[in-house]
Amino acid sequence: MSKPGKSFFRIGATAAIMMAAIGTAGAASKVDFANPAFAPVAGATSVPIGHAQFCKTHRDECVANARVSDIMELTDGRWQQLVGINNRMNTEIVPVTDEDLYKVGEYWTYPNGYGDCEDIALAKRRELIAKGWNASTLLMTVVRERNGNGHAVLMVRTDRGDLVLDNQEGLIKVWNETPYQFVKRQSQANAGQWVSIEDSRPVIPVETVASTR
Repeated sequence: MSKPGKSFFRIGATAAIMMAAIGTAGAASKVDFANPAFAPVAGATSVPIGHAQFCKTHRDECVANARVSDIMELTDGRWQQLVGINNRMNTEIVPVTDEDLYKVGEYWTYPNGYGDCEDIALAKRRELIAKGWNASTLLMTVVRERNGNGHAVLMVRTDRGDLVLDNQEGLIKVWNETPYQFVKRQSQANAGQWVSIEDSRPVIPVETVASTR
């Protein structure tokens, strides 16, 4: 999978507008999940092979969540935690493909200074859980890049929308402001199960993007 870009301590302008449109922070019951800032999901789907293998050695991280929360309230303090952890993980972990590091096509694990996109996303999830974030709002997510390659990011469900922590992008963006086609993510009810994402946005092939420059 692809290597990351530089990290920045700010949010995209469009994402900020989207967050403001949802309204001020509040209980999940006051959040409109029909708002396009939230990625719509369908039913259960297949678990990525890499995550299924990860669960064999990290069984306690792949069970039903004891306390499910629809969203986390995005306070100023939590926003700073997101930005800080996203930037630190993107900076400290050297991106290396599973093929180069483990000599296999796909292998999900916590990085030890080196790792692929899913390893970096797992590290961010672990760091946020340690900071008190509810695990059910921190969702490993599989997306497709414009060139067709698979990629993994961390989706964070907040009262301001589904935010994406990405090792290829320093900015934290609302899911629908990223260049990816979203495929599936972890279930909020059970970390060992996955649900499909209904991403109906048109896909712009990389060739088309290049030709418009």
